[in-house]
Amino acid sequence: MGGDFGVEVTIPASLIFLKNNPSVFISFYGDLTQINKQIRFYPDLTKTLIDRFEVFHCKSEVSMKEKPSFSLKNQKNSSMWRAIESLSDEVNSACISTGNTGALMAFSISQLGCIKGINRPAICSRIPKLNGFTYLLDLGANVICSGEKLHQFALMASRMVSLVHHIDSPSVAILNIGIEENKGHEELWNAAKLAKADKNINYLGFIEGSSLFTDKVDIVVCDGFTGNITIKTMEGFAALSHRYLNKELSLNYFGKLGKILINRPLKRFYGKLDPSQYDGASFLGLNKVVIKSHGNTNIDGFYSALNSAMLEVKSDLPNRVEKALLN
Repeated sequence: MGGDFGVEVTIPASLIFLKNNPSVFISFYGDLTQINKQIRFYPDLTKTLIDRFEVFHCKSEVSMKEKPSFSLKNQKNSSMWRAIESLSDEVNSACISTGNTGALMAFSISQLGCIKGINRPAICSRIPKLNGFTYLLDLGANVICSGEKLHQFALMASRMVSLVHHIDSPSVAILNIGIEENKGHEELWNAAKLAKADKNINYLGFIEGSSLFTDKVDIVVCDGFTGNITIKTMEGFAALSHRYLNKELSLNYFGKLGKILINRPLKRFYGKLDPSQYDGASFLGLNKVVIKSHGNTNIDGFYSALNSAMLEVKSDLPNRVEKALLN
């Protein structure tokens, strides 16, 4: 029910995902009338497909403006609460939401708890680089982080990228204002020391923001304050690049002709910068799989978030991350 578009995005994406993944079952939590309206619009609704989803009517939903503390106290009949509750009750294996990130985090910690050794999860998402993706965390769950917490992020992300995305010994760097060992602050130095000494982390050193999109590393670790600003700045710049290019190609006849001639490469270019292609941020450190989809996502983006959830469930990610932390 959350995000900018709610069921207009989540339901079509889910039905397409069900059609393409015959082993998946989906529970929809939200307003029955709105959900059923979207289901009726779907052109390929078969009996087989109907048997693979269920709708649970919920009396309320968490608004995007609510504070997590308010939601935690007052929204235990909401669609988000009940969706998370279904993981606690072993009804479902993963939860995907486009809604209020703070409330989703608070509900998840309250009902599911964290794996041993983790007090609060980190939000991890992929971003485009020259060839493939870089995995960036934390994106906002932990505004201030100790060196020990940053080290935990590096370890959890290393395990995730290895298990889910099949990259052996993924390389890790810590985001800093320079690559020199004396740059930054004490917590970054402590994190670097711990990561360097950990045989389970392929630590390469500090990295600057200008190198995020190169092929230097697979994982970049930072506190949630830095990560949230970084990813939102990236999204804004991607949108600006899109507008600038369209404007330049629309100025005159030659630009418009060029746009027609390079239509396919242009679509690929836009696709690589489209945030929906990288949707599906993991709440690493929880006992269950919870995926946050972007609030302004489209159908393709929510489909990507569903796929991320399925891959994490199949790899038994929470249990295997916990084992990595305990070893």
